[in-house]
Amino acid sequence: MIQVQNLRKVFGSKVAVDDVSFSVEKGQVLGFLGPNGAGKSTSMRMVTGYFRPTSGNISIGGVNMLEEPELAKRSIGYLPENAPLYSDMTVASFLGFCAEIRGVTGAAKSKAIDRVLELCFLESVRNQSVDTLSKGYRHRTCFAQSIIHDPEVLILDEPTDGLDPNQKHEVRGLIKRMGETKAIIFSTHILEEVEAACSRAIIIDRGKVVADGTPDQLKKLVPGVNSLDEVFRAITRPDTVK
Repeated sequence: MIQVQNLRKVFGSKVAVDDVSFSVEKGQVLGFLGPNGAGKSTSMRMVTGYFRPTSGNISIGGVNMLEEPELAKRSIGYLPENAPLYSDMTVASFLGFCAEIRGVTGAAKSKAIDRVLELCFLESVRNQSVDTLSKGYRHRTCFAQSIIHDPEVLILDEPTDGLDPNQKHEVRGLIKRMGETKAIIFSTHILEEVEAACSRAIIIDRGKVVADGTPDQLKKLVPGVNSLDEVFRAITRPDTVK
């Protein structure tokens, strides 16, 4: 479903992403890990078509993102970091607006709204104004818009950010269930989420992929180390180190 080849992005003199390649098939959940500034969000923005790469190629469901971006984007649901909301709308009206943007109208729109309200545990705030929601409910509303059109591909940037432990557990479970039928990439700083929801993970550092494998395979990368947290710290450098 997702094919990324030799992806590179340069901002002025800074190389943000340097020759990154990977693929994600239906039925896979790929955790995208790395320190702050490693190139995770930049990579995900290129995969969604928000940024154009300096070089490299991206294919979504066999459609070239650079040559046919509108067609490729139809298969994608995207939850960006700090996703925007219209605060004067109710949750249901915001989701209806997002559905119409995605070409979902009429009875199909009503069904889509009901479906994501249930999936994202938002039924209790259906008619509540967005500006009155807690941070957790706001974030779940943003998550709901990313799946309103039931996409085959999901790109999720920090999907559990701002959620309490119970909400995080619910969202991880939802991602894992959806990953049975979709191709999913999600970035996170919480390594326990990789073991809870991912079938595979990539660790990126200073714009380069430094590890790629299942959670169990990653744990075996460094001799004498048996936790993802320790492996992560062993093969990446903090952003305070030049």
